Order: sequence, then C-alpha cells, then structure tokens
Amino acid sequence: MSDWNDALNGALQAAEMLGFEVIPLSVRKLPAIRSPHQAGHGCRGECGQLGHGIHDASADPDRIRAMFNMVRHATGYGIACGRPPWHLIGLDLDRKNGIDGVWELRKLAAQHRITLPRTVIIATPSGGYHAWWTGPAGVKVPNRAGHMARGVDVRGSGGYLVGPGSRSTRGLYTLASDPDNVSVQPVPDKLLQLMTAGKDRPARRPVTARSGRAASGGQLLVGLVTFVLDSGQGQRNDRLFWAACKAFEHAAAGRLDADSAENALMQAAAVVGLPDREAEATVRSARGDVLGAAK
Repeated sequence: MSDWNDALNGALQAAEMLGFEVIPLSVRKLPAIRSPHQAGHGCRGECGQLGHGIHDASADPDRIRAMFNMVRHATGYGIACGRPPWHLIGLDLDRKNGIDGVWELRKLAAQHRITLPRTVIIATPSGGYHAWWTGPAGVKVPNRAGHMARGVDVRGSGGYLVGPGSRSTRGLYTLASDPDNVSVQPVPDKLLQLMTAGKDRPARRPVTARSGRAASGGQLLVGLVTFVLDSGQGQRNDRLFWAACKAFEHAAAGRLDADSAENALMQAAAVVGLPDREAEATVRSARGDVLGAAK
C-alpha cells in the first residue's frame, strides 16, 4: 500500500477504535489541506470549508475520508490534543544535539517524586519518543517547548500529535509500547501541575547580544519556538516573522542550522493554527531578507 493509504487507515483506526479526532498531514508533519483564505484571516472553520489546520479535526469516518481525498499527497495524520472525551496531552521527548528528553523526564520525575505509569509511547524517526496521556476536562494545557526540561515539549490544547504509521521526511512513526495493551493513561497530577505552571508568568527578558553568545544554538531555538507558541490571536504571523528573522540571523552567524530552524518554526506555526501556506510564505520571506543579504 502507499503512504497515503497507510495514513488514511491509521487515521480511521484512531478515530473508530479510540475516538480521536484527526487531520491529514504532509510529509513535513504539517496540515496537508491548504487554507481557502488569504493571509491574515481569523477564521477557524466557521466558513464551513476545510483548510483550517487542527480546527478541521474530526472522528467522523466520512469526513476523514473526504479530507484525505482532497490531499492525495498526505503521508500522515495528526491527532488533536485537548479534545473530549480524552483531552489528550503529549510529551515530545527529543534525543538530539546532546540532549536526551527521555533522561530529562526521568530526572524531573525523580526530583518531584512522580510515578510515571505505562502509557502509549510512539517512537519518532529522529530517535525520540512521544508519550500520550489523558487530561482532566477542566484544565487547558498550553503548548510549550522546553518549559519543564530540556528536550521535553508539551503538546496540549490547540496542538496535535503525529499518529503511528505516519511518514515524515525522516521516516516512520511507530508504536513503541505493547500493541496488545494500547491504553492511554491519565496524566499524573504532579506532572500536570508542571505542564501548566507559570501560565501567567511575566514576559521573558529579550535576548541580548551578550546572552545570545552565552546560549547554545538549541537554547536559542527553543526560545524562538516558545515565542511563537505563546502567540495570541492576531499576533501569530508577526511573531513568526520576528522569530524567523532572529533565527536566520543566528544561522548567518553560525549559531543555528537554518533548515532545522525553519522546520521547527513551521511546526510551531502549525500548532498555533497558522495555515501551512501562510506560515511558509512568512518564514521564507524572513529567510530571504536575512540570509539573502548575508550571502
């Protein structure tokens, strides 16, 4: 079967067997259906058309098939977080650039005396893992990068998790936990507190030239991604452009990899609901302005 068939079948299975709401994803792990609107729109699906990212997500098999039939290039599917009845929460545990998110989570659990029950674990093609949890209905979990620990990103309300069987540019997402016991466990209370702590914290101090030199490339990128993830309605495109310009300035100075920065910012834009086409135009514009002049 093709990657498209595998993705569609995985999406239908996630919806029919587990009740998850899903959308088709491109090979870059971004929503595959293009927006029907011009850049800068605020529509979240009220127009009745498809192409609103995670706001299109559905557990209805007919709607899922309709979405996938619109995008025969889709190679994966995203599972919406924060939706009833599961109120899914994900922890993205990266293993790259000398940082091991799995080890960081274990250290965090030990420090706070948190018992981590066995839950659904997805192996990512880059060597990391996604841990899935169910959350309480009355708590909104924000999307954050590196807030709790290095290499530990949170996928909450308005975000999505790449489903097993999806294929990205790096490879296949696979089920790492027991296939005979696919059960998403409730998030431990103390872990939930860490995920939601500091939602009303003061604004971060701007990165100065001095602090930028002291920070590692990974820390710089985490800060820029978090800046995009913290966007409010009406701020998303402006914040994405600013973060992209800063990222490519660091890339020009040799502190960041330009392609890795672009990919991370595109994923952050998808999480906050910017359409793929709009986000790509913004990031590419920033890249051209900064790196075009730097060459």
